[in-house]
Amino acid sequence: MENTVPQKLEQLLALQLIDSNLNEIKKSRIDVSEEVGELEDEIVGYETRAGKFNEGLSAIESEIKDLKNVMKDSNGLIKKYNEQQMKVKNNREYQAITKEIELQELEVQLAEKKIKEVKIKTEQKNTDIEDTDKLLKERKEDLKGKQDELKVITSKSQVEEKKLLKKREKAETTIDERMLLAYTKIRNNARNGLAVVNVQRDACGGCFNSVPPQRQVDIREKKKIIVCEHCGRIFADVELVIEEKKIKKTRRVAHSA
Repeated sequence: MENTVPQKLEQLLALQLIDSNLNEIKKSRIDVSEEVGELEDEIVGYETRAGKFNEGLSAIESEIKDLKNVMKDSNGLIKKYNEQQMKVKNNREYQAITKEIELQELEVQLAEKKIKEVKIKTEQKNTDIEDTDKLLKERKEDLKGKQDELKVITSKSQVEEKKLLKKREKAETTIDERMLLAYTKIRNNARNGLAVVNVQRDACGGCFNSVPPQRQVDIREKKKIIVCEHCGRIFADVELVIEEKKIKKTRRVAHSA
């Protein structure tokens, strides 16, 4: 014996409720999984940044070392020229050596100045590294928390999902094949996974387009399957907004009388 229209709508609505619950379970897993992925990407970014800061610090240390070698060489030449200056035979040689000493002293001064400037950069790099390491540590702690949360959600949801899938199999057997195919097709084309909806506040509960009053009457009578003319979703019923409006109107009329 074929089911009546109200029975068909009730069966479809029951299946929709199961599918919506399954969607929520999957969404909760996906949401947390995406958060885990975002944190992992963020950590990789911080690790890359820390690596670049450390490379920059190594380059700065190498530059300081080179500058110190320049100072060492210049000081060695200054000592050598001072010794030669004591042995010159004329004023010309003395002046030439004096100029060389002055040039080397200038080299030492320039190297000392650069070392001071580079040391300031070193302090900034160290601060950047400390800040990045702090952020990296925080994100790793956040990641561990989210990974633990995902394990708990996955464990719990798998049990619930298994129960719902069994209920779904049973619910499918109550719906005729043609109606089930229509339901599946509509649901697959719907972004929110809703194939069966109610009229809510004079609008489709799926696409939110207006539903004319006469069409709402037809939906409530449940003499035939009615779909939304905009999105194709199946209307199960009209929410009690119409009744509430009637009650309020009746009260206003009675009050004015």
